[in-house]
Amino acid sequence: MELTPNHTLRRLIQAWCTLNASYGIERIPTPKPLVDKVQIMKLISNAMIPHLQMRSLRRLKSIAAESERNKRCIESTSGAIEFLASLVKQNCSTKEMDSNGDGVEITMARDEALGLLHNLQISEAGLKTLMGKNGEFIDCLLRILNHGSYQARAYAVLLLKPMLEMADPVYLISLKAEIFVEIVNVLRDQISQHASKAALQILIEICPWGRNRIKAVDAGAVTVLIELLLEKLEKRVSEMILVALDQLCGCAEGRADLLKHCAGIAIVSKKILRVSQIASERAVRILYSVSKFSATSSVLQEMLQVGVVSKLSLVLQVECTLKTKEKAKEILKLHSRVWKNSSCIPPFFFSSYLS
Repeated sequence: MELTPNHTLRRLIQAWCTLNASYGIERIPTPKPLVDKVQIMKLISNAMIPHLQMRSLRRLKSIAAESERNKRCIESTSGAIEFLASLVKQNCSTKEMDSNGDGVEITMARDEALGLLHNLQISEAGLKTLMGKNGEFIDCLLRILNHGSYQARAYAVLLLKPMLEMADPVYLISLKAEIFVEIVNVLRDQISQHASKAALQILIEICPWGRNRIKAVDAGAVTVLIELLLEKLEKRVSEMILVALDQLCGCAEGRADLLKHCAGIAIVSKKILRVSQIASERAVRILYSVSKFSATSSVLQEMLQVGVVSKLSLVLQVECTLKTKEKAKEILKLHSRVWKNSSCIPPFFFSSYLS
């Protein structure tokens, strides 16, 4: 299924390019020979020898970076993924490594193998094999998230994301509280933009299952998400944060944490009509959850003072999705008695838009 390279023709073309260099024609490079499983096996074998380990792992990383074909070649080589996983599993705990004279070398090899596993973009079947029957590899990733360097933690969360996306629902329902703590810590520490996005996607993926929303709230997710929302973010990140907050505000604990934060209600309201239609819809949904299930008199007054009521009124008057308008209308109807005499709302508004 692979093309046989015509070396003679390539050399003739290169010679022609050289002769015509004065016309601005660049000489085409000589392509590298295709990698095969024999070469990969040789590198894996060398990586088992301590003094050749780092050089072999870096060569494998370089090969994987050249093409998708090379990535699939490495993944399909018998024992390659298992060997890389064994390096990652080896002494995952920093305390264990500190007591070992070769701790630095082991950590370097582990981090190199971890990065290579991420860069391979392993197939779903490969990820299932990597996870193991009881998610042993995920437990190892959690230890790295807890003890590892910023780079190792970034690779760990980037590997964790596809694993959890294809994990069995039974496994997702019984996730340990520790995983939520580490995901929230990745967001709090802002290790890297890619790692933060992966952490947000993990939260969005796993929160709907079982009691995961409460586990995330207990880990401090709501507070961290609000703090992130206060910063200047790209559109996609703002959308993901609001999606995650919407999920967490589906439980009483999540709404309580949102209201506990002095900027919670205000920053959610601020994002309406400022980011995207998705962000507006999710922000209005969050406010709907609060107004329907947690609307004490102080909360309603806060919504009035920080401009929530004015913003919702604006939503009904501008071009917006039907879902967003309907939710905004429901919120205003729920508490129209409290808000209708406010100076923030024109006298004609309630009769014009909420009738």
